[in-house]
Amino acid sequence: MSKGKINVAVENIFPLIKKFLYSDHEIFLRELISNATDATNKLKHLSSLGEVKGDLGDLTLEVKIDAKGKKLHIIDKGVGMTADEVNKYINEVAFSGAEEFLEQYKESAKDSGIIGHFGLGFYSAFMVAKEVEIITKSFKDEPAAHWTCDGSPEYELKESDKKERGTEIILHIDADSKEFLEESRIGALLSKYNKFMPVPIKFGTREENLPLPEDAADDAKAETVTVDNIINNPNPAWTKAPSDLKEEDYKGFYRELYPTQFEEPLFNIHLNVDYPFNLTGILYFPKLNNDLNIQKDRIQLYQNQVFVTDNVEGIVPEFLTLLRGVIDSPDIPLNVSRSYLQADGAVKKISNYITRKVADKLSSLFKKDRKGFEEKWNDIKVVIEYGMLSEDKFFEKAEKFALFPTTDGDYFTFEELQEKVKDNQTDKDGKLILLYASQVEEQHSYIQAAKDKGYTVLLLDSPIISHLIQKLETSKENLSFARVDGDAIENLIKKDEATVSKLSEEEIEKLKPIIEEVVTDEKYSVQLEAMDSQGLPFVLTQPEFMRRMKEMQQTGGGMMGSFPEMYTLLVNTNHSLVGQILNTKTAKKRERLIKQGLDLARLSQNLLKGEELTAFIQRSLDLIK
Repeated sequence: MSKGKINVAVENIFPLIKKFLYSDHEIFLRELISNATDATNKLKHLSSLGEVKGDLGDLTLEVKIDAKGKKLHIIDKGVGMTADEVNKYINEVAFSGAEEFLEQYKESAKDSGIIGHFGLGFYSAFMVAKEVEIITKSFKDEPAAHWTCDGSPEYELKESDKKERGTEIILHIDADSKEFLEESRIGALLSKYNKFMPVPIKFGTREENLPLPEDAADDAKAETVTVDNIINNPNPAWTKAPSDLKEEDYKGFYRELYPTQFEEPLFNIHLNVDYPFNLTGILYFPKLNNDLNIQKDRIQLYQNQVFVTDNVEGIVPEFLTLLRGVIDSPDIPLNVSRSYLQADGAVKKISNYITRKVADKLSSLFKKDRKGFEEKWNDIKVVIEYGMLSEDKFFEKAEKFALFPTTDGDYFTFEELQEKVKDNQTDKDGKLILLYASQVEEQHSYIQAAKDKGYTVLLLDSPIISHLIQKLETSKENLSFARVDGDAIENLIKKDEATVSKLSEEEIEKLKPIIEEVVTDEKYSVQLEAMDSQGLPFVLTQPEFMRRMKEMQQTGGGMMGSFPEMYTLLVNTNHSLVGQILNTKTAKKRERLIKQGLDLARLSQNLLKGEELTAFIQRSLDLIK
């Protein structure tokens, strides 16, 4: 037996470990099982080299709770350690970096972006244990060793009578960590961090019914047996070659990742690269519709099949954090702040690779099955538009497959759209005007009016479309988007065959002040136009720039400050009601007609609410009477 002092400069490192890492103290189990897995994999490697003879036997790891004894056991059947190796790897190496680590951690803790703590290794056990034992026997023909430490720098190392190869870590759980003696808590941690570890992990037992033979009697009962409860899948789908997987395998793995998610994913992207970095994984496109507020932290980051985090910001481009799935890479630095992570060269290459793979997959789907791609468009457009907006390289690729649906249900690429509308949707300066609606029901009258004139109206209704439109207009020459109920459409309408006003110039000059006398709100600018007599008497349009800035501001962009509500009130001089307003002798009736016409225009824009809506309804009843 030997005793000694752990080689560490801090007088008592363990309270410091608890203090600085307390918010992450559950990761001790991940660290210890990772060590056990490494020991098992090392044994397999030595066996493949012929350095370990004979059958390796069952290599299953085991986690056991001794609630009565207040102990937690982590047991492996890996390479094990000799007493000299315990002294080297536990007493010298493991603790010698503790002080330096804690100094680094204190600095990086200022950035909430700490995303992992691999490297803590064995001494993370003292985050939850008041005493730790190691009972280990090497694959070499040497005596087993028993190491004990009570959380002070003092340790005891003696010979053990352990006969089987491998290592058992015994944690004497501290009073303030008794939650780790609960089966539900440990089970949840194993599921979170070790669900896909490459070595089977046993945690307790479960009962299983043996299958009945085919000739069994109708009233025969299945025999129940007790079997080991293996809590992990050592060979998850992402570790396999794409050629070895079928569509049902990918869907099955999705259900394994997200057991409470009932909707099937739309499609998947299998990542597999080993140069210039190692990365594997599977990303899934879920059905997103127009929801940007879905839970983003659904992509899980693993390192050699050990769960690290579900916050992959900085590793996966932001627009792809809307996806789900798994990324596994040993080349991502984990013990650093996110600001460093984003500047890391390897991480940038990984991020670019993922972006390229997603773009290539989408391009392939578009080319192979255009109709199927169109059917999925509403569920994937938010990701694609977000990517076009935020990643220039993705924008370049996406221009070939990004779709622009129309209110008639047709879909065009940008190139196809230009070709379709170039002859009748250019203004006097030769600029192409693309009309769009954001809400078919609310803007129906405007859409119909534009379609009656032969214009194509796009349906662009995602929450970030204003930002993307801005980028498209900036990147393209002679292009402008105009919402179908905006004022910019007038640049096209005025190109139509000139519509002759039924009112003379003198009548128009007389009419405008009459309307302005009733419509006194400064947000309405009155403008008289000769339009289709079958349309509304009054039409409200909003300045395109002002409306777009407001929309961008609502989704986290655009100029700062509050934008006022501003509308152009177009008065149709060819409408019979407008002629009636001009010729009405009674000021009270004229005022009522003007208010009714204005409220009809406001109603078409969904701007009439509350008390004003009630007044409109009452006025309508009075007019009917």
